[in-house]
Amino acid sequence: MTAQTKQETAPDSDILLVDNTDGVVTLTLNRPDQFNALSEEMLAALEQALADIAQDDSARCVVLGATGRAFCAGHDLKQMRAKPEKAYYQALFDGCGRVMQSIVNLPVPVIARVHGTATAAGCQLVASCDLAIASENAKFAVSGINVGLFCATPSVALTRNVPMKKAFEMLITGEFISAEDAVESGLINHAVPLDKLDQAVQALTQTICGKSPVAVRTGKTMYRRQHGMGLSEAYDYAAQVMAGNMMAEDVAEGIDAFMQKRHPVWKGR
Repeated sequence: MTAQTKQETAPDSDILLVDNTDGVVTLTLNRPDQFNALSEEMLAALEQALADIAQDDSARCVVLGATGRAFCAGHDLKQMRAKPEKAYYQALFDGCGRVMQSIVNLPVPVIARVHGTATAAGCQLVASCDLAIASENAKFAVSGINVGLFCATPSVALTRNVPMKKAFEMLITGEFISAEDAVESGLINHAVPLDKLDQAVQALTQTICGKSPVAVRTGKTMYRRQHGMGLSEAYDYAAQVMAGNMMAEDVAEGIDAFMQKRHPVWKGR
């Protein structure tokens, strides 16, 4: 993918739209009539798009959004009921896990642009992103419990964002929380009026794109890895990463620009 291009990644439709403009890659879930449910085809399209972005040096950040009235209603229950086989379900949830891990492991930040509702695996999708901005009317739930299914895989992402008791309350009740509650609990960063949502997302992408690409990519990888480490191991790892980062050409440029009171010109090295 190159700048100023748009392409469809779904194999036989436009269920996932991909746009790369000046390094900001926008992935748009496009099944509005199905509330952007994560069908097999949608998951496959997302997995391929994320793999492409991982290999794209021009990518600076990713925005994950959706069309229609909802952000994402989770898995496609109609499709799931049509194939009542454990092996099928195992493959489906494994594939969903790969998509969520691809978001986490992507070398650039991923921002969820959330409007409407995000439920079950849709809420998992939000929790898997590095950053999230939602409209004030957005709502979030992990609602599998309401149909007799505990949202086990969404709980993995949820508990890495939301305090344990709050996460378990959401998982065991299936009740919605508001965008304001989602900010307070750490699920999302900001809630803004719906007509300001794109402006807020653009401001964040512009800020990220204004930083050194080396620092951003180094930073995301380091931040994610240290999270699961013990304190001593994390500091050892952080020191190694920071020492290596100091050798980057962008750091020399950034420090020189600061001392010379000018804007840095990033080289991405």
